[in-house]
Amino acid sequence: MMLNVKIHDRIDEFCKESNFSGVVLAKQKNDKLIEFAYGYSNRAEEVTNKIDTRFGIASGCKLFTAIAICQLVEKGLVTVDTKLKDCLEIELPNFDERITVQHLLTHTSGVPDYFDEEVMDDFEELWKENPMYLIRGLKDFLPLFQDQKMMFQPGEKFHYNNAGYILLGLIIEEKTGKTFTNYVMENIFKPCEMEDSGYFSLDSLPKNTALGYIDNEEDGTWRTNMYSIPVKGGSDGGAFVTATDMLKLWDGLLDGKLLSKEMTKLLVTPHAQAEDDEYYGFGIWISKRESEIYKYHVMGYDPGVSFASSYYPDTGITLVIPSNQSYGPHDVTDIFEENK
Repeated sequence: MMLNVKIHDRIDEFCKESNFSGVVLAKQKNDKLIEFAYGYSNRAEEVTNKIDTRFGIASGCKLFTAIAICQLVEKGLVTVDTKLKDCLEIELPNFDERITVQHLLTHTSGVPDYFDEEVMDDFEELWKENPMYLIRGLKDFLPLFQDQKMMFQPGEKFHYNNAGYILLGLIIEEKTGKTFTNYVMENIFKPCEMEDSGYFSLDSLPKNTALGYIDNEEDGTWRTNMYSIPVKGGSDGGAFVTATDMLKLWDGLLDGKLLSKEMTKLLVTPHAQAEDDEYYGFGIWISKRESEIYKYHVMGYDPGVSFASSYYPDTGITLVIPSNQSYGPHDVTDIFEENK
């Protein structure tokens, strides 16, 4: 399949007019359909973004955590119905004992969140009392939420929840004896040959990694996001990937390199309805149109980071859009879908 020239031109025009900074990559099977890079990975040094630049993807990597949990299910270490209280030795005094692994995977657990996106709009506020440079491991997040009260009863409704994915990461560490990031590197990135991706600390980023930028629209100034997000990502977000490696992740998931056919099907099944035609599986969003699945997708937003990646089952097209600023990928996705 060849995409029409209009899509290329529309995306290119939008990205240049909006000063988009990042990569737009699309493929169908082995054919690259779109391959653009814009902006700077380092503005001060004017180092340009390239197709193989590493970008932070924020919550876009909750899918990695869900895949890892599904691997533990296949190994018999947990089930989706295993209770949280039977997985961790950590004190969670106000948590409902009925919370299961599936509740955590599908954002229906009701556990208190350390950053509730429906009531908080400034992620940076979190670090005034809990310095971001101390958040280097999953247990470092616990003081932010472990003593708080439940938001609602398990299974009552869908409510996007970052803390739930921290707990899933702690389950992975408890059951495997490995750090979460090492487990993902060995059991997800390595089988998919994602050689350029990893969980890097902001204060020791490897070569060819984009810094995240926060723009002040009022006066045109900017700053990096070094003091705005945890110094190292974990099971709720914060990995760095290249757009090409993200294509490999989709291929690995859909081709059965990571999970059995049955478990992959369970992961991409709509388990919870978020709103209207938007559903959630295990670590993955599922959009429907006229009752049919239109796309599977992941997305992420942090100060200085935005990310969107979609797989369209009707055409077999995969789209990956990482950005090292706080906006852009959602708009590019809209343009792509309007003209696809």
